[in-house]
Amino acid sequence: MSKQLVKRHKRQVARAKERVKLSEPDLRTPEQVRAAREASRPASGWRSSNPAHSSAPSTQNHATAAANSSEKADT
Repeated sequence: MSKQLVKRHKRQVARAKERVKLSEPDLRTPEQVRAAREASRPASGWRSSNPAHSSAPSTQNHATAAANSSEKADT
């Protein structure tokens, strides 16, 4: 590496080290942590919120398929 690249790399590393943020330790008691987890959970559960979301076919796919089948029928 040239001297310029070495200097540039050193500067970049030094700046990156300055930006590193160390997290503070969690000082809550285990009971407080459990209470916070319970409070942040959704009331009905993540699976029952919208059960048909992933299994319902997209209307866009039906429109595209219908257009394609009508084109094939015309030919």
